Amino acid sequence: MADKIKFVVALLLLVAGVFGFYALGDMPLVVRVLAVLAGVVLAAAVGLQSTPGKRFAAFAREAIAETRKVVWPSRKETVQTTMIVFVFVLLVSAFLWLVDKTLEWLLYGLLLGWK
Repeated sequence: MADKIKFVVALLLLVAGVFGFYALGDMPLVVRVLAVLAGVVLAAAVGLQSTPGKRFAAFAREAIAETRKVVWPSRKETVQTTMIVFVFVLLVSAFLWLVDKTLEWLLYGLLLGWK
């Protein structure tokens, strides 16, 4: 039940920030944007205190840790892989064109007699 209350409070803080943007219509844009940002930050702070918020924060930390473990390809490897894919696409397209023209010749030229 407490998590639901925290979620509602976070949602109200977010709505308050957006409302503040429009309520402060005569103020400079910087102040209005700061009102929205304050609402978002306060909503996130309250939301992260709930059980689902804590699980999300833990998941985000684990995702960042896993991303750091990834071995990213070098520029040379990326270019080589891209070229291999490009050449393969050209070969497959040429093969499919050849199969299409062969079937066209067989069906229309020999079997049906159309030219």
